[in-house]
Amino acid sequence: MPNQSLTLSEIAVKRTTDFPNRPTIIFLHDSLGCIDFWRDFPERVGALTQCNVLVYDRQGYGKSCGFSYTKRDNHYLELEADILNQLLDYWNIEQPILFGHSDGGSIALLTAAKYPDKIKAIITEGAHVFVEDITVNGIKEAIEGYKTTDLKSKLEKYHGSNTEAMFWAWANTWTTEEFRSWNIEHFLPMIQCPTLVIQGEKDEYGSLQQVESIIEKVSGATKKIIIPEIGHTPHKENPEVVLEQVSAFINELIGV
Repeated sequence: MPNQSLTLSEIAVKRTTDFPNRPTIIFLHDSLGCIDFWRDFPERVGALTQCNVLVYDRQGYGKSCGFSYTKRDNHYLELEADILNQLLDYWNIEQPILFGHSDGGSIALLTAAKYPDKIKAIITEGAHVFVEDITVNGIKEAIEGYKTTDLKSKLEKYHGSNTEAMFWAWANTWTTEEFRSWNIEHFLPMIQCPTLVIQGEKDEYGSLQQVESIIEKVSGATKKIIIPEIGHTPHKENPEVVLEQVSAFINELIGV
């Protein structure tokens, strides 16, 4: 595994604590994301559920510190789950609800599997548990866009000096032959908490087989929401439906 040592205080965080004695929802961004990519979605979820909200930039993203390693291996998302576990202690957060998009969804699954006593519930959106051709092809299209369009300059507005390392850490990892064997399905039976699985019907980075695998293998109660006619980012492409479903799931779980 790469050395991913970091000082936890170097992680950029946006946090609200408006609801004492209520759970905290932690939002985990995707492979090119950061705090600002979420816009006002976390706050809207917090208001609808009367929950506190925390969003953070993972190491190498947004306004957090840069990477402390030069190459990822097949276990890098497990390391992200371990770091989140450390951050929960650092932030003094007990029994959070995790909302993860794409890579963030995979991290939510891994955290709930590795640390089942510490997580109240998880919500995934476009999460991956194995590698598919559609995923690799989507990343190859993003690489072409990074080289030939203004995608790089758009990302630089959010990630600054982290942009180049951040993009290629993702692109060069997921498109290797070595990474084709990446699979976290064996972790799923360890997940005991309630799980909501969301995916766009036309997700350009993953098929509905990802959803079915999660639903079939997780040990805790599960629910799936497949949203028609949208792609990999449901909370941006159809925020009202996602807000409705997510708030209903959380409110049923904890009450208002």
